[in-house]
Amino acid sequence: MSKLFIILGAAFMMLGVGAGAFGAHGLSSYFERFPNMAANYETAVRYHVYHALGLFAAAWLADKYPMALTTWAGYLFLAGIIFFSGSLYLLVFTRQSWLGAITPIGGVAFIAGWGCLLLAAWRNL
Repeated sequence: MSKLFIILGAAFMMLGVGAGAFGAHGLSSYFERFPNMAANYETAVRYHVYHALGLFAAAWLADKYPMALTTWAGYLFLAGIIFFSGSLYLLVFTRQSWLGAITPIGGVAFIAGWGCLLLAAWRNL
């Protein structure tokens, strides 16, 4: 499982850096027309990158403490990136406000993933 989370973490870090660069350089005219979307995009990228790093933490703990909690953490971080950041990316480009209702699902997945890592570490102290 740790190999999968390392691969996913690296892939999502690569995409996150690319998304950040695209936002900073390629979307400036878009954000001039829709300035309220810039903050949404920045939030999407920030949490995307944070939780790609979280996948590395899940990989490390899955290797050190192989248990369901560490595996769940990795999958929850993956789901969080898709639902939280993904819904915000779609919101920015489509300006469909209903997509904001999906974002909290990803936020809950992020919180649950960190909770799983906390419990895994606690149980193995």
